[in-house]
Amino acid sequence: MSALKNIWIVYNRELKAQFNSMLAYVFIVIFVLLSMSLTFLLDDFFAPNAQDASLEFSFFRWPMWLLMFLAPAVGMRLWAEEQRTGTIELLLTMPLAVWHAIVGKYLAALSVITIAILFTFPVVITVAYLGDPDNGTVWGGYLACIFYGGGALAITCAVSALTRSSVACLIIALALCFGQLLIAIPPVLEYAADNWGGRVADVLGSLGTWAHYTEMKRGVISFANVVFYLSMIGFCLFLTSVVIKSKRS
Repeated sequence: MSALKNIWIVYNRELKAQFNSMLAYVFIVIFVLLSMSLTFLLDDFFAPNAQDASLEFSFFRWPMWLLMFLAPAVGMRLWAEEQRTGTIELLLTMPLAVWHAIVGKYLAALSVITIAILFTFPVVITVAYLGDPDNGTVWGGYLACIFYGGGALAITCAVSALTRSSVACLIIALALCFGQLLIAIPPVLEYAADNWGGRVADVLGSLGTWAHYTEMKRGVISFANVVFYLSMIGFCLFLTSVVIKSKRS
């Protein structure tokens, strides 16, 4: 019970900090406006021949690219700002385990990302009004967005623990998220299969986020996809704890 209480205290503190700094509002507005604009304007959503009632191609292809940029923006200050201002020393002297603070801060930032994703619900209402959407695929797409955002945020959390600069954290985390996405796109996998063999291509595909996100946005919530994201999040948060504990000692 004390662990949950400590996590809640840190979560509540960090969530208030996110909204007090206006960062959360800016992130939510930018994500919603861009994702909706790209869907309704760039993809000819209202065209007479549009047949994407599941939103798989017209909407859910955009959040992955937006979150690759915006999730690091939400998480870049999680630990970098604490180190820059010196408040990390105060936080680490509090009677709570390091992982309580890590989980609390991570969940607070993830809440901001999840709220932004869920605020795109008007596109679902529009599809339901105009046609007969596949609700399973729609929910799968939203889960894909949340899992991908959570993975990108976990990477950012680990990078933030390694640096005092929020800007440096943003750049490094963005590069890592882009690299993890790039290694699993079809052209790269085809090149790897032709030049390095099928096993290398399979490894790249399993380590990259492209295939996992693509399957989930089609409504394929397989055990392998869920384990991939949970493992990535768990590893990055573990790495964060190692770094923070080294600073604490």
